[in-house]
Amino acid sequence: MSAIHTWACFLLWIGFATQDKTPDVTVTCFVSQECVLPCSFQPGGEEIVEWFRQDVVVYKFEREPDDDDDEDDENSSKEHFEHEQIAGRASFSPHFVSRGNATLILRGSGLKDRGTYRCRVRTSNGEHNAKVIVKVEAPIQGLSVELTRLSGYEEMKCTVRDVFPAPRVTWATEPSTFEELRPVTRMIANKQGLYTVDSRLKRLNGRPNLIYICKVTPSYGGPAWTASLRERELKGAQGRDLTIPCHAPPYLNNPFLHWSFTNGGDPSHILTYDSRSGKSVSTSPWDNHVELDGFRVPFGDGSLRLMDPHSEHTGSYTCVFSVPRNTHTERTDVIIDGPVGEQRTAEAPSYWWIVGLVIAVLVLVLVLALAGLLVYLKMKGRTSKNRRDPEHVTELRLVKDSTADRNLNESSPLTVGGTNGQSDPQTGS
Repeated sequence: MSAIHTWACFLLWIGFATQDKTPDVTVTCFVSQECVLPCSFQPGGEEIVEWFRQDVVVYKFEREPDDDDDEDDENSSKEHFEHEQIAGRASFSPHFVSRGNATLILRGSGLKDRGTYRCRVRTSNGEHNAKVIVKVEAPIQGLSVELTRLSGYEEMKCTVRDVFPAPRVTWATEPSTFEELRPVTRMIANKQGLYTVDSRLKRLNGRPNLIYICKVTPSYGGPAWTASLRERELKGAQGRDLTIPCHAPPYLNNPFLHWSFTNGGDPSHILTYDSRSGKSVSTSPWDNHVELDGFRVPFGDGSLRLMDPHSEHTGSYTCVFSVPRNTHTERTDVIIDGPVGEQRTAEAPSYWWIVGLVIAVLVLVLVLALAGLLVYLKMKGRTSKNRRDPEHVTELRLVKDSTADRNLNESSPLTVGGTNGQSDPQTGS
């Protein structure tokens, strides 16, 4: 019986010891914003509230005994901040204490506010303790990608400012390439401990129409941000309509489209298009010079038609597709030459000069080929004649020798008037 009684008392003590024990609470706060440290308890009167940071008292509130009037809480209680880091930025609502709420609020939170806080409340009914773990982060607010030439060659630059903790940066291209990408990423912390990320990737040679994609992933596991860029050049003629292409990557759905123009000064707005509402808004003086096919924008085609362009339309045109945490930019440098007639006149001499040069080269090659062929045939004829001369000369000599012998025999005195040593009967010899 005594053993059972002992175990019952032990379990009852454990129950009373843990009945007011609350689990640890983790709070994530953002830089420069309010940070709420919750603390709830069972009210019992004569409350004394203390907040600790790393076991050091930073705030204390004490209600006067036998005073339960909510309206007079502020006048019948004592409160003070024990730590200069909290003083001036923290707020506490004494009139909520009687309702079991001892929440502490920090305004303009920063990285120095990170750590473990503990709320201890003593009432006439007992004591309550709650632990709050505060994490402070500076989330990504924006991401930009641009083309720079400051290093002596063209490179893509991806920038993120005032983030904490330091994120992870990766690069990709669309379409993908077999060439290894080797970005250089630097992370520099300022006095407040916030990071500025600068990641650079050298532009690939021979691939002018590639889309370069920079992806930044927060270390605390939040959603990733992406920004991509494509640069191109385009030429047009005055008075002839020109289409400036702009195509979004396939991972952007129902994007918001913005077109702008600059010729060295501040960018001027051309038009915007909202894929969700289907509304397009353009500004003067572009109303009569641009045209956009709104049916194609939700499918990623935001190409702009420039109508009746003139020399003043020469400059840089930028289109930006955007959805939350994702942007795609295409920048096109457009050059508008002289009128169509003048352009053709200027181009004609260059064109016919090239054709004439090609024809002259072909004629020269043909003449050289014919001359070479004639020389070859002539040399071949001489060689064949020299080879036939010895036989021909031998035959002529044989014929001449035979004729000479025959003539000699007919005219020799040994053969005239006699045969076989007999004399002529007429002469009697």
